[in-house]
Amino acid sequence: MAEGCIYIYTGDGRGKSQAAVEGKRVVIIQFLKGKGLGDSDFLRRMEPEIKLFRFEKSDGNFVELPEEKKQEEIQNIRNGIGFAKKVLTTGECDLLILDEVLGLVEKDIITEDDLKALLECRGDTDVILTGITLNDEICVLADEVSKIETVKFKVWD
Repeated sequence: MAEGCIYIYTGDGRGKSQAAVEGKRVVIIQFLKGKGLGDSDFLRRMEPEIKLFRFEKSDGNFVELPEEKKQEEIQNIRNGIGFAKKVLTTGECDLLILDEVLGLVEKDIITEDDLKALLECRGDTDVILTGITLNDEICVLADEVSKIETVKFKVWD
């Protein structure tokens, strides 16, 4: 039986983790964000404590892509899920953050069973799943579920 914990952060807010501050190895795999920051000085400064990966190639929002591009990105996303499985199987990190993985289930890119099979590979690795929507089947996989909600924000002039 796996020893690492599974945490889910859902909602429209921003979650934080203290793992890198505690000297743990952190891998973040982002989904449904496009290429994003790419290879930047900012990302290089986070290494080796935090490693960030994106497998999508498009700059555009997934839901706005034409169907042919969506199919290409779905394959890229599935490659990202395969990489996550490898990271968990090899124990490459202490904490794996699967950012917006819940959106993959919502958009039928992966199934709840796919996610469950991935999480069964975790060993001692803690896993954080993020996303906006959460269903009961995924909720029961977690040791802890946190709903993050923005109740007030400042609008800058």
